[in-house]
Amino acid sequence: MSNAHADVGIVGAGPIGLELHIALKRAGLSVLHFESRQIGHTISWFAPQTRFFSSNERIAIAGVPLQTADQSKASREEYLNYLRCVVEQFDLAVRTFEPVTGIERTSDGFQIATSPATGRASYTVNKLILATGGTERSRRLNVPGEELPHVSHYFQDPHTYFRRKLLIVGGKNSAVEAAIRCYRAGSYVAFCHRREKIDAERIKYWLMPEIATLLDSGKIAGYFNSEVIEIKPGQVALKRDGKTDWIAADFVLLLIGYEADMSLCKLAGVELKGESQIPAFNPHTMETNVPGLFIAGTATGGTQRRFTVFIENCHIHTERIVAALTGKIAPSSPAPFQKPES
Repeated sequence: MSNAHADVGIVGAGPIGLELHIALKRAGLSVLHFESRQIGHTISWFAPQTRFFSSNERIAIAGVPLQTADQSKASREEYLNYLRCVVEQFDLAVRTFEPVTGIERTSDGFQIATSPATGRASYTVNKLILATGGTERSRRLNVPGEELPHVSHYFQDPHTYFRRKLLIVGGKNSAVEAAIRCYRAGSYVAFCHRREKIDAERIKYWLMPEIATLLDSGKIAGYFNSEVIEIKPGQVALKRDGKTDWIAADFVLLLIGYEADMSLCKLAGVELKGESQIPAFNPHTMETNVPGLFIAGTATGGTQRRFTVFIENCHIHTERIVAALTGKIAPSSPAPFQKPES
C-alpha cells in the first residue's frame, strides 16, 4: 500500500498524457502518473515500420523536435524511441504496468486504487486527468472461430504471411495498408469488406490508388458486400446476398477498428453520451461533469466512428488543462487544420 499524494494524477501515458506531465511539472505541480502497460502502448502494437500519417511536427510533444534520419514521417519504432527519449529528458516518473482499478471522489480530491504486480496500492490527488486514448481494444465480429490461433485483430509482421493465404477483413486505412504490405511481402491476399466498395474519402490519398489497382487487376482478391459468419482452420465462411461461400485462408486479420475503454470514466461518474460514449466536458477547460476531473487526448472522442480527434489536434488540451489548474485564462482555440493529416 502507498500513501503518496500529489497535486494532479494522470491516467494514461500516450503522447498527450506525457505532454501533460511535462507541462504540469513545468508549472510547479506535483504529479502521480499511471499507465496500465508501457508508455505509448497502443502505438507499440503497430506493425513493424508502420509510419504515422501525421507530419513529425504535428505529433511532436512538449516543444521537443521530432527528427527522422531521412526527413520522412516517423515510423512506429522512431516514435516510440522519441517518447522514451522525452521521458528520459524530463525524468518523468511514470508508474508503468500499474493499472488504475478504482477512483473515488473525496471531499478534497480523489482516492485512486491501483493493481501493480506487487499487489494493491492507493494514492490521493487533488485533481485527476484521464488521458486513456481512443483505441484501447479491438472491435469484435462475435462469430464462431474468432478466437482461433490463426486469427488476429492486430497486424504484426508482413513476413508472417509470406506465401500463405491471408484474408483481411475491414475497409479503412489499417486494413488497406495491411493488404498492400502483405501483398508486397509475398502473401496471397484476399480482401473482405461488408460494403459495396472502399470509401475513398476515408482512405489516405497515397494508399487508395495502389489498393484500387491491386483489386482491379485481381492481384488482391476482393470480396465486397460480404460478411464473415464463421472461421475454421484453413477456411472462412462469407455471406453475400443470402448465400454462403467458403474461401481458403491460412491466416485471418480482422482489422475492423478499435474501441476506447471508457470504464474509468464510468467508474468516476463521467457522463457518457451516445453509442460512441463521448464524455461530457467543458471544451474551454477540459473539465468533465465531475468537478476536478479532466479528460484529454483522443479519449475526448470516445470510440470514434469517423475519426476527427487525433494526436495532432489534441495538444490544445494540455494548454487548457494547465490554464485551468493554475488559474490562468484558457487559450483560444487554434485555427483548425484545413486538412488533418491523420
